[in-house]
Amino acid sequence: MHTTRRTLMRLSVGGIGLAATEATLPRLARAANAPGWDPALFAAHSLAEIAHRLGATPLASAEVSIFGPDLSEDGTVVPVGVQCSAPGTRAIGIVVPHNPHALACWFRLSHGAEAAVATRLKLAGTSRIYAVALVGTKLLYADTEVKVTGGGCGG
Repeated sequence: MHTTRRTLMRLSVGGIGLAATEATLPRLARAANAPGWDPALFAAHSLAEIAHRLGATPLASAEVSIFGPDLSEDGTVVPVGVQCSAPGTRAIGIVVPHNPHALACWFRLSHGAEAAVATRLKLAGTSRIYAVALVGTKLLYADTEVKVTGGGCGG
């Protein structure tokens, strides 16, 4: 069999990709079963349901700040930041009730960590976004609305 250099390179790149996939699959399986992972929390559909599953009382608070655009042309990549000044913040998350999974992200914080995170969200459409912070038995939150125009017309 006559193998050209191009064919040999294609086969070796394919083998590297297969090896990388094989190495990643066990990590993905472990992530779903990681300690502290609560699939029911991510299955919740509202802020009230998330607070109930955490055993916390939701309270609007000026100690929580949410940063992001008021208007986004493209809902697939919306930058959002959350900060909490309340002492003893154990976790920070972002809730988007209009998305298929309302809890978009949940960051557990170690003792003494700065309670500030930033991420990018995918929004199903114009939505009210809640920044939440778990402090003791309270779920402090702030909210804002992000208008997704889709076509960039501002309408």
